[in-house]
Amino acid sequence: MDRQKQRMTLTAAAMLVPLMAACGSEKADSGSGSVGADKPAVTGMRWSVDSVTADGTTQKAPTGAHVTIDKGRAEGSFGCNNFGADATVDGDRIRLSKTMATEMACENKPMAFEETLARTLSDQEFKAKVDGDRLTLTTDKGDTVRLTKAKDAELSGTKWTVTTPEADGRAHLTFDEKKGTVSGSLGCNKVNAKATVRDGHITLGPPATTRMMCEDSLMAGEKTLLRLFDGKLKYGVDHQTLTLTSTNGTSVRAVAEQ
Repeated sequence: MDRQKQRMTLTAAAMLVPLMAACGSEKADSGSGSVGADKPAVTGMRWSVDSVTADGTTQKAPTGAHVTIDKGRAEGSFGCNNFGADATVDGDRIRLSKTMATEMACENKPMAFEETLARTLSDQEFKAKVDGDRLTLTTDKGDTVRLTKAKDAELSGTKWTVTTPEADGRAHLTFDEKKGTVSGSLGCNKVNAKATVRDGHITLGPPATTRMMCEDSLMAGEKTLLRLFDGKLKYGVDHQTLTLTSTNGTSVRAVAEQ
């Protein structure tokens, strides 16, 4: 596998390809089922994969492996490749069918685990057991996937790498609620400012920056990020993604550094 392919980023669902032949012709449900009448629902939330046990061997999951089941669909990541499948939830039984996945190779990811998890989750029926924030999926032959309910990243203390506008991974921000500050990089220049977090909003003070000149693409991204400062922002954290929206219409997205 050449380096260029290894470095390619996973893209849209158009890249998904079948993992196994579709099983049966049953329809996916609405995704509103739960594990037993008096037990917590497994749908509508993100589950981080902890491990997979297949053929008597347990493998620990890499960071990023996860599953979400909602509205008749299961989507997630095997650790490197993204996947999607039809999902039927009936009491404590969950069936995945018509599984599709991207076909990429990723550096620093255990592909042996990826192959085992893909084989275990693809076009299978499971018995689901929820214990607090933990979920266990067990196939009829005894293979098991163990998962934990994923938590949102903390706004404060997390290094947020800006993804929109494009910044080539160089732009990042870190909020410190105790100090009342934000600091980081705009992509070219370093930045810091006062930051007050309250009631779903962040009030940023005027930015103090270095004054380096970089290539045009980075400078354009910096100008967008600078429009966030010296004003009030609405913010939201959805698992590992932070969205910042200013009153002047500027919107920035960032992901938590793993």
